[in-house]
Amino acid sequence: MPISDDDLAHLRRCVELARVALGEGDEPFGSQLVGQDGTVLFADHNRVKDGDHTRHPEFAIARWAVRNLGTEQRSRATVYTSGEHCPMCSAAHAWVGLGRIVYAASAAQLTAWLQEWGAPPPPVAGLPIATVAPGIWADGPADELTEEMKALYAKAFAR
Repeated sequence: MPISDDDLAHLRRCVELARVALGEGDEPFGSQLVGQDGTVLFADHNRVKDGDHTRHPEFAIARWAVRNLGTEQRSRATVYTSGEHCPMCSAAHAWVGLGRIVYAASAAQLTAWLQEWGAPPPPVAGLPIATVAPGIWADGPADELTEEMKALYAKAFAR
């Protein structure tokens, strides 16, 4: 499915959240959960700077959704995120039965940029969502946000 103007508006908010994370000394990732009616239900950004690298916003969304939404609501919700889910977050998303994922920058893009900058690779492979959770409907990357995401990542990861 192509990324719509509504999708882009939500993705831009995720990029803003990523910028907030970076401003707080964290890695630049931001995400939000949007209900079927378009209401933002939950939003967060990365909180890994203190050493707990499970504190990704997509993982927080999965936990929040289980506590606050029924099965049907979760399956009809959309997760918007500045960067494609890591394997941990893809698995959490699938296990709790969340719906569509829309991301601004792909794991493949981030991997290529890290190599371009000579940055060390993360300890977990940047796998596509479909590899980890083949039943998940995912759309991205959003070409309109590529340069903005690359610039945010460069501030955090380029040497």
